[in-house]
Amino acid sequence: MKNDRLQSRLGYRFNDQKLLLQALTHRSHSTPHNERLEFLGDSILNFIVAAELYGRFVRLREGELSRLRASLVREQSLHDIATRIELGDFLRLGEGELKSGGFRRPSILADGVEALIGAVYLDGGYEAARRVVLSLYGEQLDTLDPTVTADKDPKTQLQEWLQSRKHPLPQYNVVATHGAAHDQRFEVECCIPALNTRTLGTGTSRRLAEQEAARRAYEALTGA
Repeated sequence: MKNDRLQSRLGYRFNDQKLLLQALTHRSHSTPHNERLEFLGDSILNFIVAAELYGRFVRLREGELSRLRASLVREQSLHDIATRIELGDFLRLGEGELKSGGFRRPSILADGVEALIGAVYLDGGYEAARRVVLSLYGEQLDTLDPTVTADKDPKTQLQEWLQSRKHPLPQYNVVATHGAAHDQRFEVECCIPALNTRTLGTGTSRRLAEQEAARRAYEALTGA
């Protein structure tokens, strides 16, 4: 069975295979799809990561812990996890999304990871979800350097890098919004005309999309 490979990579086998199927089903394919599971998985993921950071870094303040958590649960981190377990090979997408490469789209892949976490929670409970999350984040958590990761968000990093070289600050513009009012996704561009740099970021809020665009700009300029 095709999904056996995915369950092996998760380190979890579903008792209710219908839950797994729903977690892998994008709204463009059919119903029941994975949006409700994504909502649940997002909250569970944030809690598990927060609890793990709280236990690991006993000297960090609230703001530092919050920034550290944000760096781990952001879309790019989830996309990296999805790529590592090759989640795109298992997603059920509608014809239009398949043709447009939806199985590679960061937002769809990130949402799929959250939906899987929500499905594991419903199927096996909190401890099962915790084991899966810690397995997926194992290397990231073990190599986490709070003095680096928790210190500055991408917009701050980019701003300080530009200021130190006397370059003008970036401009952020919303170029598109997608989805219904209760489930919007923003697409924001980060422009630095003086350096001929323009990057795009997406997120469930304008702030998150700006951070993603800033991260990509910083990486493009510094090779980080």
